[in-house]
Amino acid sequence: MRCYFCWRVFGGEIKKKANKLYEEIDWNWYLDKDKNWFYMGYTPEKGFEGYWDFYAEQLMLYFLAVASPTHPVDKEVYYSFFRNYAEYKGYRFINSWLGSIFTYQFSHAWFDFRGKVDRKGIDWFENSILATLANRQFCIDNKDKFKGFNENSWGLTACDGPKGYEGRYGALPSGLFNNENIVDGTVPPCGAAGSIVFTPKESMDALEYYYKNIKGIFGEYGFKDAFNLEKGYWVSEDYVGIDKGITLIMIENYITGFVWNTFMKNDHVKKAFELLEFRPVKDENLAMCL
Repeated sequence: MRCYFCWRVFGGEIKKKANKLYEEIDWNWYLDKDKNWFYMGYTPEKGFEGYWDFYAEQLMLYFLAVASPTHPVDKEVYYSFFRNYAEYKGYRFINSWLGSIFTYQFSHAWFDFRGKVDRKGIDWFENSILATLANRQFCIDNKDKFKGFNENSWGLTACDGPKGYEGRYGALPSGLFNNENIVDGTVPPCGAAGSIVFTPKESMDALEYYYKNIKGIFGEYGFKDAFNLEKGYWVSEDYVGIDKGITLIMIENYITGFVWNTFMKNDHVKKAFELLEFRPVKDENLAMCL
């Protein structure tokens, strides 16, 4: 059944269309060759705007671009974005700009970075473990300030909030000076759920806590997007697709490894890891370059 499902989802006509789309992407057009950074956006009216100059959810972008069979970029593009090492309560890692936990999850939903380091010794899987633990510790440290925070209620990330969707929700460290994240007591279950491959016990404890203690958070389609206990008792009415997506994929990876195992069989993905000079951790005498 699993193999048949794999063929139905990742094979046949779907595979042909995915390959066609991938082959038609001109990665170099979206690259500032002077800086070796990808742009963040483009409109005909304004042209290119912003840069992917910091670590974030775009990590997978470099793997897809370098292994392109039609418009590949140089491998140095991957090694050119800024890697800022920051620390929170003993957890030191390469942080993202907003400190939102999704930035440490999304590329990992597809790419299996376990046991691999690049030529600089960076272990992105370990980096996400440390970022997740730091996010949890931030919530523990602020549990007296925010009613919804505690050792089993954490995972600050972009989600629905009392005033609408907020992409800047996150924990420290953030940016270069710890002033880029927003905190108002909003907690999304997808934050802990999406990190279940990094912190299985802590994530499962959090999900059990939400289910048993946050009235109204669990509905027809599982957990609703978020809750906030600061001003009354607010629970989102929405199920946000992107948050459901990371929840489902990461739980599947934790239980069976199906998404990882299937995706990592792709020849382009294999080529990307080779071109970017990734090696097994066991073959390296390098830890992360801290």
